[in-house]
Amino acid sequence: MAQSLLTPSVITKESLAILHQKCNFIGNMDRQYDKRFAQSGAKIGNDLQIRKPNQFVVRTGETIDVQDISEESVTLTQATQKGVDFTFTSEELTMHIDDFKERYLEPAMAVLAANIEADVFNVYKDVWNFYDGVDSADSFANLTQGMKLLADNLSPTGKMCGMLPTQSTVDILADTKGLFNDQSSIKRQYLEGALTHIAGFDLFQNTITPQHTTGTAVEGDTVYNIDGANQTGAAITVDAGATTFLVGDIITIAGCTRVHPETKVSTGIAHQFVVTANSGASATSIAISPSIVVTGAKQNVSASPTDGGAVTKVGGGASADWQQDLFFHESAFAFVSADLEDVSKYGAWGAREVYENISMRIARQYDIVNDKFPCRIDVLYGYKAVRPELGARVGHN
Repeated sequence: MAQSLLTPSVITKESLAILHQKCNFIGNMDRQYDKRFAQSGAKIGNDLQIRKPNQFVVRTGETIDVQDISEESVTLTQATQKGVDFTFTSEELTMHIDDFKERYLEPAMAVLAANIEADVFNVYKDVWNFYDGVDSADSFANLTQGMKLLADNLSPTGKMCGMLPTQSTVDILADTKGLFNDQSSIKRQYLEGALTHIAGFDLFQNTITPQHTTGTAVEGDTVYNIDGANQTGAAITVDAGATTFLVGDIITIAGCTRVHPETKVSTGIAHQFVVTANSGASATSIAISPSIVVTGAKQNVSASPTDGGAVTKVGGGASADWQQDLFFHESAFAFVSADLEDVSKYGAWGAREVYENISMRIARQYDIVNDKFPCRIDVLYGYKAVRPELGARVGHN
């Protein structure tokens, strides 16, 4: 029986299905599709506002104490366009879709998925919840530490995932091989790299999970001290030290004890902060997240940093490299995709499709100079740690 001609829509849909299957990190986070561009197509740099949940203070007693609601949102910019390019002939469009997929789409989508996920994994640098297991191999105990960090931050149950480096899958599965998983849990795992469901997490092996390289400060280093009382906000003023911090380094600050997110009662545990900008040696200011808030509905610490108190690095020696697991609730991170211009209306062979809230465009045009049919596949996207408190990092060797 004669083969039917493969259409751009068929190829685009098949490409999207393969991309989604291979993106096990993106496939487990909040994915949003911006429909505003369905008609005309998006331009690089469009912003999307994502609202965060409101927070409130509880009153004691019968007298009303009305509080203002300050809605908070984060800006997510759809500014990254990635694609893969190749050529194929009109004759090859008469192939069966399975053959075409094996020869062209599988290898093309594999490299595109890897590069998109490598980019999106940078959200780990916004996560401040950290368990320091840097000097030991990964283990089942680390899973429970990751779960504890999320529970302490009131993460909703369900839809929680863990991204593991390849060595971690060896270490953790060796610890948990005797555990029972019911058939329904196993059946849910369909993305590439799926392992199993343990300790509340759907676990995935991901070869792109980034290792972290720290600044020159060593674990427990206290060469920086707070300069000035009553500090709040997203930066701390310090006396000049002699070492550096890099984006993604974890620190604690003397006097900043974490409070329960709802009751605002001190937990007695030092709040962890993530460094958000590289600091040179002899820095007098360190950029941090979350912002230090000492009162109101968004209060996260019991008091401002202690004047003269130490800033202490958590995890690793000077310029240390360590592997990490990334645990998160679905709503911790957002991946937003928007439509690029549909070039088929200009006479090009192409299509634009959406699958699982990821938009992709394919376009092919005849190159009369070189007598070829170059083809391009593009995705326009943005990503953000929307609620980084619902993520947790576990460092290990």
